[in-house]
Amino acid sequence: MTLAPHDSQQPNQTQQLPDTSRTQEIPAAGVPTAPPPPPAPSYPADQPSGAPSPRRGRGLAQTAGVAIIAAVLASGGTYALTQANESGTPAATQQASQNGTSPTVIQGNSAAPDWSAVAKAVSPSVVSIQLANGAGSGVILDKSGHIVTNNHVVQAGGGGNGNGNGGIQVTLADGRTYAATVVGTDPSTDLAVIKLSAAPSDLTPISLGNSDTIAVGDPTMAIGNPLGLSGTVTTGIVSAIDRPVSTGSENDSPFGQSSAEPVVTNAIQTSAAINPGNSGGALVNAKGELIGINSSIAQLGSGTGGQSGNIGIGFAIPVNEAKSIADQLIAHGTAEHAFLGVSARDTVTQDGAAKRAGAEIAAVSNSAPAQQAGIKQGDIVVAIDGESVDSSTALVAQIRERKAGEKVTLTVIRDGKRQDVSVTLAARPSSSS
Repeated sequence: MTLAPHDSQQPNQTQQLPDTSRTQEIPAAGVPTAPPPPPAPSYPADQPSGAPSPRRGRGLAQTAGVAIIAAVLASGGTYALTQANESGTPAATQQASQNGTSPTVIQGNSAAPDWSAVAKAVSPSVVSIQLANGAGSGVILDKSGHIVTNNHVVQAGGGGNGNGNGGIQVTLADGRTYAATVVGTDPSTDLAVIKLSAAPSDLTPISLGNSDTIAVGDPTMAIGNPLGLSGTVTTGIVSAIDRPVSTGSENDSPFGQSSAEPVVTNAIQTSAAINPGNSGGALVNAKGELIGINSSIAQLGSGTGGQSGNIGIGFAIPVNEAKSIADQLIAHGTAEHAFLGVSARDTVTQDGAAKRAGAEIAAVSNSAPAQQAGIKQGDIVVAIDGESVDSSTALVAQIRERKAGEKVTLTVIRDGKRQDVSVTLAARPSSSS
């Protein structure tokens, strides 16, 4: 499903990705729906998501309905609750970093993290953002005053063109407020970087974690500015990883924010409470390391009561993707994206004795990486680098989190038989998605 407002209707069972030339390529975005439909998400934060860790496989029953969740960007204006911190656990200690970033927390009891210690370590690195039409959160990246947030947060202030300041005001954890300008935005990943106009010398950039090593069940903490309640801390766990989430375009946003194309994220799902105003804030692990940028929340549809606040299903953009995009925005003002060169639709196919959901290739662009690698119309993609692909949206999300020039292995079912195809992704042409 595409991202929808709090009262949005459920999408069609399957959707063909837009033509290869624009949105539905692999940074495409049609999101199919499925039985039974999951709660429609809503935008959380500001407006209007060694050996790699075990990847979570999704079964047929989860296909479009559960594995693919539409999310709605969240921005100021809804009710938020915070969770109490854990207490009575062995003392945690802080290990100062050598590069001036927030300290790492060494937990005395990993089974019962000392969240007070984590909050103390991380809070100075998380800011509140006030704009003309909303409020959000952000995370300090460096001593120069660069802050990563969501594109839909910046759009709320009218700074989406990457050139104006949109009336952006940033308040640090200690209460000091500074003006900020937009460095660059990337609507397709819902990320943006802003910069303090007169950054103080005592900023504390956040310590970065590795989103490739997180696992379902890991403890997490979300920090942000929900509903204008700056410095709010909530805790939970990693509920799922590689969750294909699509947030809607401009007409879908309940807050009127514009988006040139739907946002599709291979998101981290968390049970930590996230509400409007949390967008752009930090999702951290028990060590206080950033693992994701909070961006959207699931919400119940009008037929189920229309609850618009937190329902225990929030989504964050993995930090590895966020850091890659932020670095490009800081350096160039724009970001480059990986390109496969196909359009796809949801399907269910026979896989041995079982049936399996996947992304059926509907069209292949001439001279695109997919064509050069031998991908054909009718091929059904069921995995990328061993990670499950059970829908067209999952295919988009998997490609979108990767980099141009990266080599990937697509597992496809062709004529009833599995085979692996190696593809080197290209940079997405400006006329395509």
